[in-house]
Amino acid sequence: MAPASNNPEERFSERYSASGATASIEAELEVLGTDYQANGYSTRSDVDEFGDLLGLQPGDRLLDLGSGCGYPGLYLAQRHGCNLATLDPVASGVTVGVRRARRDGLDDRHLAVIGSGASLPFRAESFDAIVHVDVMC
Repeated sequence: MAPASNNPEERFSERYSASGATASIEAELEVLGTDYQANGYSTRSDVDEFGDLLGLQPGDRLLDLGSGCGYPGLYLAQRHGCNLATLDPVASGVTVGVRRARRDGLDDRHLAVIGSGASLPFRAESFDAIVHVDVMC
């Protein structure tokens, strides 16, 4: 087995690729209650609570910062009917999220952006709410 890369983007790209394996999805379903290829620690009940605390409603604009494969933003957009922008610096994770958005019928309410939270490519006050979970993992 080759050693893991020292480049964070390469390491996360490897994680996103591995997270689509059947065994990984089954483990995610059992542990987190989701099947978004998530590689963090936020359960569906945690994310339900976040969405409720944020008071998300149809038409709201949500930013999922450090979205990876799209969880929890895609789940929250589906559950609450809000519009969503996902932002992550790793293209392979963003690609997985775009595929999931299409699968879930969220194309018209989802914008995927490759970028960094250190330099947001959005105007001030573009969003009603921002969520970021497991970003520092």
